[in-house]
Amino acid sequence: MTKIYLYDTTLRDGTQREGISLSLDDKLKITQKLDEFGIDYIEGGWPGSNPKDVEYFRRVGSLGLKHARVCAFGSTRRKGIKPEEDANLQLLIEANTPVITLVGKSWDLHVKDVLEASMEENLAMIGDSVAYCKSHGREVIYDAEHFFDGYK
Repeated sequence: MTKIYLYDTTLRDGTQREGISLSLDDKLKITQKLDEFGIDYIEGGWPGSNPKDVEYFRRVGSLGLKHARVCAFGSTRRKGIKPEEDANLQLLIEANTPVITLVGKSWDLHVKDVLEASMEENLAMIGDSVAYCKSHGREVIYDAEHFFDGYK
């Protein structure tokens, strides 16, 4: 039988609605409950984006989760910057989670108009970022941002 893995984004994507704000204690309690529910992956947030997420990643490792693997979320390296010099990738590594979720542009419109990069350069940014995180012993999940907007 094929195993299906559950990936929960409540702690990051779930808080992007107006009027929703979780305290650090809320985030840690939700993490524990999601682990108890048997969720495989919990996206903890974007390391360095705010003091609450910095502290969350500092403390989540001490929860003693029995099942779930916490993921640090962030973007691929920036155009023209080596992975080892990219501040965002450094924060992902420093979050010390077993899993890193990398979001990257997957729609050619965004690659050209937002990143102002060629399709080849975008693929290099994705590949370099995945390889860099893997070289630090992390499992990597790639989030193909706006994939279905660009899929035609």
